[in-house]
Amino acid sequence: MANNKHKTGEKAPEGGTYKVESLVNGGDASKDDTAIKLEKGEQFPPSTETGEAAYWTKTS
Repeated sequence: MANNKHKTGEKAPEGGTYKVESLVNGGDASKDDTAIKLEKGEQFPPSTETGEAAYWTKTS
């Protein structure tokens, strides 16, 4: 099974659209519904809503 969660600072394994699933520190990410587009090899940013490290999942 492939790892589908990617942490801030990691590189995208493939291009696509990604969304914050949760914050690394366990904080509430429910208000962060921003979707970002990354190309393969681009770095996952912090949450665009909170500026904190986040776990991202691919949506498309």
